[in-house]
Amino acid sequence: MTVPPLVEPADELTIDEVRRYSRHLIIPDVGMAGQKRLKNAKVLVIGAGGLGSPALLYLAAAGVGTLGIVEFDEVDESNLQRQIIHKQSTIGQPKAESAAQAIAEVNPYVNVVLHNERLDNDNVFRIFEGYDLIVDGTDNFATRYMVNDAAYFLKIPYVWGSIYRFDGQASVFAPTLVDDAPCYRCLYPEPPPPGMVPSCAEGGVLGVLCASIGSIQVNEAIKLITGIGDPAIGKLVVYDALELEWRKVRIRKDPNCALCGEHPTVDSLIDYEVFCGALSQDAADAAAGSTISVGTLEHWIKEQSEGARDFVLVDVREPNEYEINKIPGSTLLPKGEFLTGAAFDRLRELTHDGEKQLVLHCKSGVRSAECLAIAKGAGYNDAVHVGGGVVAWVNQIDPSQPTY
Repeated sequence: MTVPPLVEPADELTIDEVRRYSRHLIIPDVGMAGQKRLKNAKVLVIGAGGLGSPALLYLAAAGVGTLGIVEFDEVDESNLQRQIIHKQSTIGQPKAESAAQAIAEVNPYVNVVLHNERLDNDNVFRIFEGYDLIVDGTDNFATRYMVNDAAYFLKIPYVWGSIYRFDGQASVFAPTLVDDAPCYRCLYPEPPPPGMVPSCAEGGVLGVLCASIGSIQVNEAIKLITGIGDPAIGKLVVYDALELEWRKVRIRKDPNCALCGEHPTVDSLIDYEVFCGALSQDAADAAAGSTISVGTLEHWIKEQSEGARDFVLVDVREPNEYEINKIPGSTLLPKGEFLTGAAFDRLRELTHDGEKQLVLHCKSGVRSAECLAIAKGAGYNDAVHVGGGVVAWVNQIDPSQPTY
């Protein structure tokens, strides 16, 4: 379906801008009017990470007049494998500032607005107001639902993207722009169960996949701003990089959608962390009173070496993660084996049928808490897990090891 242009044209292009955008100007569908619309557009990009990096660079190169950047994180060396807007020289800088520097090098005619803060319920309306379009590069479900709801309440369409390992998805959600258009909740009415879908930080992502999906997002943004082509409203674009397959799946508006349906039950922002749940209730209950710090673990390891304590340290990450870094003395037993029950023969062997205390850890503490609940349910009542996981171990105890 075609939709009217989101943005009115700017009054004029300067001679320098005509030179810069000449390859756009000679495309009949874009032309002078389309480029003036891009110049007049105000686009907010949420995140200057994997998706935000290519999106910001191509939006800037395309001549979008005002680019807002919402980003609170700092550039880390592990970002550079995929977040191409950042450089070796900007490691340690706020990502928003690093991105702004790169944009200035790409196109000095772009006005960059920095929102160097974490997006939350208290500031989302303030930040969103005044923008014509949102490009969503977030990487967690709680923020995605918040973006969807806030954009709906403010009547701002947005372009969404998601990446994981070799798979990517993209769509345009504009239920206030097109009557029968779905929102993100129509596609995903409920978040996945806690711990079911690993984040990119846990599962990884092929760096170049970010460019594939990020460029799709910019393509859709340009179409919406200029009013050309058939935007991906009501369509889910699915990309499999390993098989080099693109698919389009029809998304229909859900009449029972809690936000944009016929009888909505969500009429204001909600507690999205609770709605999505970083931990299942079972895991949260198991971890309560059964979580130790890396400092405590270091002390326990010393006591064990002196014969004063006996326990078994089990790492529930994946084998490829275990190759990157590890806590000394840990035994690898991936979470999947806890879920299937295959872990328990090995656990009985390691703990001498429960005589030794079981200590679990993962990268950050989420997966180990889920495994802790399973272990306690199987009778390992004195089991504990390490809060912060191997990340906290490297940061606080052994900084000689790499992080990821």
